[in-house]
Amino acid sequence: MKLDPSLIRSLVDLAWEAGDRILSVYESDDFDVEAKGDGSPLTRADRLAHDSIVAGLNALCPEVPVLSEESDQAATEGRRGWSTFWLVDPLDGTKEFIKRNGEFTVNVALIVDRAPAWGVVLAPALKSGYVGGPDYGARRFDREGNEQPIQARSFSGGIATVVASRSHRGTEVDAFLESLAQREQPPEVQSMGSSLKLCLVAEGAADVYPRLGPTCEWDTAAAHAVVEGAGGSVTDIAGEPLRYNKQSLLNPWFLVSGSGGYPWRELL
Repeated sequence: MKLDPSLIRSLVDLAWEAGDRILSVYESDDFDVEAKGDGSPLTRADRLAHDSIVAGLNALCPEVPVLSEESDQAATEGRRGWSTFWLVDPLDGTKEFIKRNGEFTVNVALIVDRAPAWGVVLAPALKSGYVGGPDYGARRFDREGNEQPIQARSFSGGIATVVASRSHRGTEVDAFLESLAQREQPPEVQSMGSSLKLCLVAEGAADVYPRLGPTCEWDTAAAHAVVEGAGGSVTDIAGEPLRYNKQSLLNPWFLVSGSGGYPWRELL
């Protein structure tokens, strides 16, 4: 499935619409936070964004099924036969949303044959986003419609910039940083929430993002597409690209890196 420029514009507009619904809750005086079955937080903004995106995708591409983090069990169980589908995280970074630090995103990805073909990552509170895929290149955009191409950078040694999760860092990442400091020089560490971590590598603001902890497919798919569009890669710790629509929707540990082929896996 190939997306034409008109459909891409409509999909980005759809992300903005969902972002506006999220901001209507984010900017209110108070909002309720529930706990899902796995203990992760859920707000009214998650549900508003889910409803908006699913309705919009069904209107734009009624033949393509949708799997969202907030989909019901029937959709989750029926997905295994899908070769092409939308994979959505209507509000990635709910913890950042609750903290009101702006580092949360709307993620919409097109999955084709278990790989991310295209994605949009929108940060509504930051009024900016990223869009792209392996066959589309990658761009950063803002609310005014301004766009600029982005490119992942190449690291060949020296002082690396490493992205770490703001809410889920862990001892394994600390060990990775120590190994890098011993092999090269002490790295610069940049903390960030949600899928924006992957996008920092995509736009050349960071060299690597080691995610050595649990994530789900909808957390990564859209930004994975952007990274590949920018010339970077997202692989598991064995060096294989992340795959989607697996029996389990959990991702393995993974590394996001720019171009150049630096042997990051040797630091694990």
